[in-house]
Amino acid sequence: MAKLAHYYTKFDEGCFYHVYNRTIDKQPMFKSEANYEYFLRKYNEYLSPVVDTYAYCLLGNHFHLLMRIHGDLSDFKKTSKIDASKPTHDIISHQFRKFFQSYSMAFNKQHNRIGTLFQTPFKRVLINNDSYYSKIVYYIHANPQSHKLIEDFRNWKWSSYYGILSDKPSKLKKEELIEWFGDKQAYQDYHNEYREYLIQEISDNKI
Repeated sequence: MAKLAHYYTKFDEGCFYHVYNRTIDKQPMFKSEANYEYFLRKYNEYLSPVVDTYAYCLLGNHFHLLMRIHGDLSDFKKTSKIDASKPTHDIISHQFRKFFQSYSMAFNKQHNRIGTLFQTPFKRVLINNDSYYSKIVYYIHANPQSHKLIEDFRNWKWSSYYGILSDKPSKLKKEELIEWFGDKQAYQDYHNEYREYLIQEISDNKI
């Protein structure tokens, strides 16, 4: 269960956040590969102009993101004709609402569904120390294994784990993330080390 503070954390320029949310009824928000692809496409459309994305994981009925608000939103405000005095939090929240609405409308139409899809408000956590940053990257990538959806989270298709290692161009801030851990091998070693703890936690039924 999310902490109460995670519903009310304010967005601010230049800060890192763990953003996560699920469906209102815990039913799937992804029923096909096309749904996953469309979700990522719409996320990039509405959020990439205002945030940098460092890690993500999409699961059956929820998702996790590690993102940083752009340090200066003045250009976005000008191009989007937004009042320069409008708070950063309101701008980011508005972009998320547009994103959720866009995805929900398409998903509902495709699956003959009506009504709200996502829980509101969505959850967000300020990442304000180095240790927490490293752990949240692992936590996001390890989610499929934590939920026993797959035996090895590294094989989950809809996360950024391998995208960060890939040389293929993407909107992920993978160079910065790899540099944070030191290099690609250190990034993999960190995930491998904590995966052993995860396996033990699952086997002990602590997850």
